[in-house]
Amino acid sequence: MKEIIRKAEEFALSEIKKYGLPSMMNYNISNEKGLELSKQFDANSDIVQIGTRLMDIKLGEALTKGRIQEHIAMGVTATEEFLSQFELINDVKEQIVACVKEHHGVKNWTSKESEICANADCYRFLLVENWLEFLHSLGAEDSTFEEDLALAESKLEEKWTILSIDSCKVELTSHYNMIKKIIAKVKNS
Repeated sequence: MKEIIRKAEEFALSEIKKYGLPSMMNYNISNEKGLELSKQFDANSDIVQIGTRLMDIKLGEALTKGRIQEHIAMGVTATEEFLSQFELINDVKEQIVACVKEHHGVKNWTSKESEICANADCYRFLLVENWLEFLHSLGAEDSTFEEDLALAESKLEEKWTILSIDSCKVELTSHYNMIKKIIAKVKNS
């Protein structure tokens, strides 16, 4: 599994280099948090490490092609192709694919590993520093600050809703509340 993790890392970093997304800060936080949570909840850390590396594998390409809503489906296909080069039992392959497929949340998680990956992904938008980086990255010539702020607020709420692990919610509550205060202050100024 160490070789698969290493190759997943190489694949993810090559996509980040090519397309610029996700940012290294966001990529690293979800990997670190995923590993931490897998230990905390006695989950398969190999599956989580591969899942957090591959869950946004096609985010940059999808955005570049104007297909951002398809990044999960594109990521699932890329993950299945990536995993086909390794001899893994089907259950492990299915769990890794579920980590990618379910990282934006589902009603019922396929496994605790996919739930951990989704919660680790939430840190990308629920930590103040990461959320501010996301807001800053939105600044484009064809959007207004108000539109960018609305999108960043929407992403905040989406990730807050996905968050399902109590310890993560406790850890991120102060960040969430701070971001909500920043948004309110900006809207009221």
